[in-house]
Amino acid sequence: MDKIEVKDVYQYLNQEIDIFLLLTKKELREGKKDYYIRLDFVDKSGHISGNVWNNALSSMDGYAEKDVVKVRALVTNYKEQIQLNVKKIRKANENEYELEDYIQKTKKDVNQLSKDFFSMIDSISEENIKKLLSIIFDDKEMWMKFSYCPAAKSWHHNYVGGLIEHTVSVMKICDFVSKMYPVNRDILIAGAILHDIGKVFEYTTLPSIEFSDEGRLIGHIVLGDQFVANKANEINLFPANLLMKLRHLIISHHGELEKGAVKVPQTLEAVILHFADNLDAQAIGTHQLMESAIDPKAQWTEYDKLNNRYIYLG
Repeated sequence: MDKIEVKDVYQYLNQEIDIFLLLTKKELREGKKDYYIRLDFVDKSGHISGNVWNNALSSMDGYAEKDVVKVRALVTNYKEQIQLNVKKIRKANENEYELEDYIQKTKKDVNQLSKDFFSMIDSISEENIKKLLSIIFDDKEMWMKFSYCPAAKSWHHNYVGGLIEHTVSVMKICDFVSKMYPVNRDILIAGAILHDIGKVFEYTTLPSIEFSDEGRLIGHIVLGDQFVANKANEINLFPANLLMKLRHLIISHHGELEKGAVKVPQTLEAVILHFADNLDAQAIGTHQLMESAIDPKAQWTEYDKLNNRYIYLG
């Protein structure tokens, strides 16, 4: 019998199934009558939530987050969302699964993304910027990390290859906008390329996306700023004013101090980069939320806690 994937679970509504999944969240909660366990799972086709309602306290042992687990569960529909009512769960044996089946990846052609990425670098005319980008991305180890890295843990582009996909989209948006407003295109495109470079150091990816220690304690904005400043210092007489402008783009791209920006955008290029970054993040985040509605009959997505809304599917 073929293994069931998350995207096909809706076909087994009100039936019990056996399914192998990667456990990404395990949380003991207190309900109205008793404790229960909230579980989040993924495979390469999507994600799904589940609950252990019975004997929760005695069912906490033997499996952990980042484990591939074998689950026996009743498929249910709660508020138009397909969920698993977990009856049994155990850590899977290594011979029962292939880890690749549980790693979500970009659906875009990575070779084409790479071509678009380097083509945009080639379009930059400022020699100091080109030298800086060459030092960073001609490093094969760095390029492998960058092209494999996710762009987030949860909301948007949270899959292998997500960072290059997101970066190329932001580059293209900025390139388009540069034809409409009086910006320094070279600086703007360089900011688009480098704004999330710190995520290479912020995340680990196997078997699931997690924060590194320095990712939790320092964060990608500061990590990226430090990295770019250090690389610029390797270039003889790199213009201090140019480096300052590039660093400002990195540390301000979240737009608001309340959302993690070190500084609010204070150049035209920084304002545009912030909105380009947020446009792509919100558009893809919303699209991913819509795709995660497993039941094709659903009219609404699950609740988006980040933006405090549901998204209509009808």
